[in-house]
Amino acid sequence: MTPEEQLYLETGNSITGAQQSQMFGKPCFKTNGKAFIAFFQQSLVCKLSGTLHTQALALEGAILFDPSGKNRPMKEWVQIPYTHQAAWSQYALAAHSNVSSLSRNKLQ
Repeated sequence: MTPEEQLYLETGNSITGAQQSQMFGKPCFKTNGKAFIAFFQQSLVCKLSGTLHTQALALEGAILFDPSGKNRPMKEWVQIPYTHQAAWSQYALAAHSNVSSLSRNKLQ
């Protein structure tokens, strides 16, 4: 297991209620059945919005997640390289909160 994959797993497993799953054939963690982080190309991929989305995308090497590789990025998902490993936990928690709030809003 690579250091990147190990950190991804540690990050996801540290979030209460997160469950390992798959999204587009890629490893991910879900909350309430909805993916909030994934692992792709040795990077953490997070579903973010607002200021945190803008901040994550401004990180050197960060890009919008394009799982197909056909120039069709997913606008809410930011791929954060391992060079920003110190921030992975922060962005994973923000993604969890973001997806959790979206789920709560749909139930209301």
